[in-house]
Amino acid sequence: MNKVGIIGYGITPFSKDDQKIETVMLNSTKELFKTNPQIDRKDIDAVLVSTNNNSKYLSPVLSEMAGIQPNISHTIESLCNSGTNSIVSAYSYIASGLADIVLISGAERYDSPGQILEWDNSRGEYKHPIFWASIFAKSYKREYSISDEELAVVSVKNHKHAKENPNAMSNKTYSIEEVLNSKKLTDDLKLLDCSRPCTGSASIILGSEDKVKQLSENPVWIAGIGQKTISAGFTKNISFSSMESTKLAGQSALKMADKKIENIDVAEVHDAFSVCEPMALESLGFAMDGKGTNMVKELHETNNFKINPRGGLIGSGHPLGATGIAQTIEITQQLQTKAGNRQIENPQVGLIHNMSAAATSSTVLVLEK
Repeated sequence: MNKVGIIGYGITPFSKDDQKIETVMLNSTKELFKTNPQIDRKDIDAVLVSTNNNSKYLSPVLSEMAGIQPNISHTIESLCNSGTNSIVSAYSYIASGLADIVLISGAERYDSPGQILEWDNSRGEYKHPIFWASIFAKSYKREYSISDEELAVVSVKNHKHAKENPNAMSNKTYSIEEVLNSKKLTDDLKLLDCSRPCTGSASIILGSEDKVKQLSENPVWIAGIGQKTISAGFTKNISFSSMESTKLAGQSALKMADKKIENIDVAEVHDAFSVCEPMALESLGFAMDGKGTNMVKELHETNNFKINPRGGLIGSGHPLGATGIAQTIEITQQLQTKAGNRQIENPQVGLIHNMSAAATSSTVLVLEK
């Protein structure tokens, strides 16, 4: 099986701009080629598009606009998990020998239809993510005697991190009191407990071992992949205070990479809502059950950027199709020591956790130098 690595990437600032999805997608692709002039468009075998936008034929459209004529071209959609699903597909094409170089571009508009899962009518009117997040928060707080103040630290930490990320949607820092006093959305969630949909794009190019060594001076390799889908509707979750699909995907990724969670130096986890970060940390094995908020507090108080250095989804914004790719770019930059003021000291191994719809589906990637 061919070894697969990352050749280059491009990302746009996340915002509330009202732009066509094609324009948004093209912008990060252009940024990628601008910062990686050694990549010849003629050598790109496949173009994969990650988005929940309903526009059709986006991959061929992007290919034409970017001056690429790929053999393989298609769109991948899996709600918030679309970005890493696209990376796994690209990995598979390269590992199998069907492609040597694959461009993946993820993009979303602030008004993406992917915010609501229409299929799951068992919820009645409770289709919006805020409702499953509220159930998670209520269940997690009750099971482990966690306070709203402890959960608020997630938002405080991640907004602080985002201030060091030039592409983040947020450029403000908040106190615990400001998070707690932000607009009440449900009994268990305030406005600042939530990530926000936005307009943004992120693109990345993967290559076979020979191509990566030829085109990248600072290679980063995909060492492990884990994926698990439990269901589509969150009512099938075995627990509302842990993430089973994340646990199983994490175990698979670490096994494939021949790593333990203790080997992970830096990680991006899917903090769609404040409660998701400690739950993910526990399900991945970074913290014991019920102790995820303790880890978040320690990281915040010691100004440690190990978890969600770019500001997570809460600080950076959450353009669904771009999020998993943006997370992967962040870990790549960390391993290449190109993360500026967010940089972790000498990281060797990084992890990406990207999930969909109340952790009914999760992807975990392990990257290494």
